[in-house]
Amino acid sequence: MTFASREKAIISQWEVGVGMVAGGGPMARLPALIGRNRALQVLLSSDDFRADQAEAFGYINHSLPDAELEAYVDRLAKRIAGFDKWAIGETKRLVNTGLAPDVELGAGWDSCINSIGRASTQRSIKALIAEGFHAPGEVEDHLGQYIGDLNP
Repeated sequence: MTFASREKAIISQWEVGVGMVAGGGPMARLPALIGRNRALQVLLSSDDFRADQAEAFGYINHSLPDAELEAYVDRLAKRIAGFDKWAIGETKRLVNTGLAPDVELGAGWDSCINSIGRASTQRSIKALIAEGFHAPGEVEDHLGQYIGDLNP
C-alpha cells in the first residue's frame, strides 16, 4: 500500500530522460498497477507526478493532506495489526501471486545496468549532477522539468 502527501510528494521515473532504462522492476510492475498506457506515460515522459495525479492513475492508494498523512497511516497499520496474523499472511501471499515473475525483474535490471554505461547516459547524468541532482533542492523538487530541459 502506498500513501502520499498532497503537498510534498513528487513521483517520477526519470531514467529514460537521461538515456537509461529504469531498474527495480517498473516495466514489469507498473502496467499491472496503472495500465499499459499510463505506465508508458510515466516511464517515457520522465516527468514529475504530484500525489493527486498519482492517485488518479492508481499509482498510489491515497493522497492526503500532509498534516493528516501520518495519523491516517498509523490508524490503518494499527487496525490491520489487530487482525488475525494467519489471515493477513495468507491474503498477502495470494495477492502477491499477481506480481511479475523474477525473470521479468531481472531483464529490466540487466537493461538498466547496460544503459548506465552508455556515453550519452553518463553525459546526461553528469549534467544533472552539475545542476544539483541527488541533493536537496530545486533539481530534486522539479526533476521532470530539468530532465526536459536536458532534451529540449
